[in-house]
Amino acid sequence: MYIKVKVHADEKQNKLIKKNEDTFEIWVKAPAERGLANEAVREILAKEIGVGVKKIRLIKGATSPSKIFEY
Repeated sequence: MYIKVKVHADEKQNKLIKKNEDTFEIWVKAPAERGLANEAVREILAKEIGVGVKKIRLIKGATSPSKIFEY
């Protein structure tokens, strides 16, 4: 299943809003460098969906705020 995510990096708190069944908007404390924000988003998504972090894979948007994950 594919998940569309809009990411806001380097924020004051971690926050998740579910826009649709497969669409999320996520704010993370981690900065958008060296993949830190992407990893933080993976952890938050895994917790929300109820799967292991290793099962979630970034498909598109490694350097963009708009991302697509697969699990």
